[in-house]
Amino acid sequence: MTVLLNSRADITLTAFYRVAWQREGVRIGADAMQRIASCRASFLELIDKDPSVVIYGVTTAMGERASHRLTLEERDVHARIKPYPAATSFGDYLPDRVVRGIVFARLANFIEGHSATTPRIVEAVAGMLDGGPMPRVAAAGQGGAGEILALYPLFAELSSRFDLEVKERGSLINGSPCAAALMADAAIAGRRRLQIALETFALSIEAFRAPLEHYDAALDALWGDAHEAAALRSLRTYLGEVHGRRNYQAPVSYRIVPRILGHAHRAVSAAERAANISLSSVSDNPVYLPPDGQHPYGRCLSTGGYHNAMAAPALDDLAGIWADVCLLADRHCGKLLNGQVSHLPDQLLVGRQPGQSDGRGNIGYIPMAANGYVELARSAAQRTFIPGSDSLGSGQDDVAAPGFIAWSKEARAALCLDASLAMLAVVASQALFVTDRTPPIPLGQFVELIRTHVPPVVEDRILGPQLGQLADAITANIFAPDERIDSTSA
Repeated sequence: MTVLLNSRADITLTAFYRVAWQREGVRIGADAMQRIASCRASFLELIDKDPSVVIYGVTTAMGERASHRLTLEERDVHARIKPYPAATSFGDYLPDRVVRGIVFARLANFIEGHSATTPRIVEAVAGMLDGGPMPRVAAAGQGGAGEILALYPLFAELSSRFDLEVKERGSLINGSPCAAALMADAAIAGRRRLQIALETFALSIEAFRAPLEHYDAALDALWGDAHEAAALRSLRTYLGEVHGRRNYQAPVSYRIVPRILGHAHRAVSAAERAANISLSSVSDNPVYLPPDGQHPYGRCLSTGGYHNAMAAPALDDLAGIWADVCLLADRHCGKLLNGQVSHLPDQLLVGRQPGQSDGRGNIGYIPMAANGYVELARSAAQRTFIPGSDSLGSGQDDVAAPGFIAWSKEARAALCLDASLAMLAVVASQALFVTDRTPPIPLGQFVELIRTHVPPVVEDRILGPQLGQLADAITANIFAPDERIDSTSA
């Protein structure tokens, strides 16, 4: 299938998913191509008929030489410069899906003519999404103002095929498509992670036999928060019958599950909304405004659109809640293993009954590993401040963009969450096994996944590799492009 773009309204999170994750192509509609060509023509009239106009990177040089006015001859020489010099970052290369997402988000500046670039550049960028290999773009070493350290190498090969004209190079390397794509990628993965977290904690609630009153439908209205109500509703779809549960309240870590997962729902929803806004945002610098009554040839504005201020906070909030959910998973592991608290066989040993010292199948060291992932997640989940350094502070490019840094930290915290959920899932599965219980039907497929990679422990064995396989399977399921997302963004 192919995603058809006629306006910025077509550049949505759902379309991003189709292009970046499902590898669909992109076609620019005829109306859009006509508009792009018209804006290009009026832009050329603007710079030809108004010798006094000041347009960054077109009638002036770039960067620290922005005050230098270019002669007509210098304009052509300047325009033909290839986007090579800023391709200096390396290491921790972005996944192919993210690079495809950046290319897709790049089209937002083009589609309504605001980049004033040529139709040939628009078609060439859209053509990068036809299924061929993507250029390598580093996630590390991104300390520049704007996103040029990523966009230079991304579009280097494309630009090498053309003798560049005025504004073409700038239309490729300016703006904030990277931040938009990074946020969209994290939002899609976050929605899926939240789903797995809901299933994992529902399984833990079942294994612990926590009272259902902690998740009662009356709380939806009493708490008054749509995101917490969504978490409560989801949990209830997985939980079993009332009978057979403890008749007094469970520990705090069980009672606050809907509150914590409610915040995760809130953070994911906020990331989805920010991604939808950012994907369709015109962020070029300078940005071209088409002709109107006062400006017969249009006009150009120098802006800070290349600095997406929504991305890092949204990504930081995701990383923070992932760290909190890791801690909650660790606490659930400990409570399930502690027979005095859970009233299950202590340490969930096979064949062990209360008051007996024998038993087999020791999984009691899992919380130690879980604690390690909690600390790794917390380390990643630190607020991302706007980067700056002495090397940047003395010139025009005095502030760096934080999107790449925040995305890398969120990605690390998210992988820690996958590992933490895998460990809690195994402990909860073992609790059901040693008490000869079957999970509620809605959790049956999830338990099957768990036991495919980590069968119930009936004799002591090395668990680390199997736990790792389950964590990898959870991550793989999150990034498997086999389902459409249901974007709930407003």
